[in-house]
Amino acid sequence: MGEIVLAIDHGTSGIKAALVSGRGEVLDTAYEKTPIAFLPGGGAEQDPDDWWRALVKASRALLSGGKAQKEEIAAVCVSSTFSTTVAIGADGRHLMPALTWMDSRGARYVRAAMGGFPSVNGYAIANLLRWVPKTAGGPTLSGKDDIAHVLFVKNELPKIYEKTRVFLPSKDYLNLRLCGETCASFDSIQLFWVTDTRDVKNIRYEDGLVRRLGIDREKLPPLRKSTDVLGTLRPDAAEELGLGRGVKVVCGSPDHQAALVGSGAVRDFEAHLYVGTSSWVQCLVPFKKTDVLHSIASLPSAVPGRYQSVNEQDVAGGCLAYFADRFFERGAGPDVYREMDEMAQRAPAGSGGLIFAPWLNGERTPVDDERLGGCLLNLTMKTSRDDMVRAVFEGVAFNTRWSLGYVERFCGRRLDPITIVGGGAKSDIWCRIFADVLGRTIRKTKDPMAANARGAAFIAAVGLGMLRFEDVPSLVDIQRAFEPDPGNRGTYDELFHQFRRIHRANRPIFHALNG
Repeated sequence: MGEIVLAIDHGTSGIKAALVSGRGEVLDTAYEKTPIAFLPGGGAEQDPDDWWRALVKASRALLSGGKAQKEEIAAVCVSSTFSTTVAIGADGRHLMPALTWMDSRGARYVRAAMGGFPSVNGYAIANLLRWVPKTAGGPTLSGKDDIAHVLFVKNELPKIYEKTRVFLPSKDYLNLRLCGETCASFDSIQLFWVTDTRDVKNIRYEDGLVRRLGIDREKLPPLRKSTDVLGTLRPDAAEELGLGRGVKVVCGSPDHQAALVGSGAVRDFEAHLYVGTSSWVQCLVPFKKTDVLHSIASLPSAVPGRYQSVNEQDVAGGCLAYFADRFFERGAGPDVYREMDEMAQRAPAGSGGLIFAPWLNGERTPVDDERLGGCLLNLTMKTSRDDMVRAVFEGVAFNTRWSLGYVERFCGRRLDPITIVGGGAKSDIWCRIFADVLGRTIRKTKDPMAANARGAAFIAAVGLGMLRFEDVPSLVDIQRAFEPDPGNRGTYDELFHQFRRIHRANRPIFHALNG
């Protein structure tokens, strides 16, 4: 058996499979789209069979590409979306579509469970005292966490709830299909909000919290480390994927945690910015801490025994896809994104005073509010299409700056430089805008879209004993650094001030319109 990992980056829009060496070199990639269904009332579902078909197709495409023979594949390791939940029946099959991280239909059940008098921001003080010391946080009131999905199924689909043997995060569902092992990792289970993480080296379920939420303890999976080898591929899975039967399956991590590893930022306070459909700024931290007001907390990372600060903005790169689908005849695709880059470059910094608010699916951090809406503010007769496109790039960056301020307060220090990864990092103009808006050096990695897959490969390599996490920083190449342009500072400082005012002034309007 060789030392190549079939690394799976399961995102919202599709499956990217990559052949990655144990030293992090990306040999080849393949991508297959997966559909998502948006339903009334905040539903956002996907068919797990679509994930598996995409995984099989991508794996076979890689093996037929000639960059590696199946005998060279040592392991499969999955990174997948955080807080996408699958109900599994007694036969090991899913009972219904997966509820994705964008599904907010469980919000009212979370509010009912976490509310009470006296309260702070919708949380009963008694519940804050129960949850925060043990879990570093609590179920978000937007209803997009795994626990909200479980409560939605229990309350609105009781027959499916009764038939459910176990609820699994999406990563762990794919592992079940790969090797037959039913488990979750310490990091992937976090957004069920029923684990005691006070001792990051001894994470376990807290039965008192399980009872408080009214769910059944037996429907929660056993817990493992991200680097644990779960077993070997099932014979039928190996045949479908085109792999050998002796290939190991390593537990893996959610997308946040895998991206951190794949960015190379595996030392305390080394920050990475991920820009994909969603976005986040995160780093490892040597402490357990919670910012309840801005949904930032120290949660278990992919590096066993270590915390990372976790925050997530709901829609980032997804804003570009939204505009591409609606304003360009051929829809989202590589040519459209190149054209949007060119349009953004032609427009002046500040987009002529046009400001875009990127809350197309509500927001998670630095405010947890599913009723926010997006907007383009200050359209005039002089506004050009180029201005509109650049404003979208800048609006996402303003939201990142808003969140970064609280992340840095959480960490107690300035985070500079910041390594950018994800699909958004392919755009040099967006990297430049992030540097100018944030006032930070933005470092772009080689193969930024492969960060999650690279992280999954590093996790597998550690699990197989091929390297240590301490080796990772030297294995990630920095392609280019973008320094802030002092000439744009005044423009962006003023627009950021107005961006914050847009939220304060329009929040009641959004609530009235989207309530």
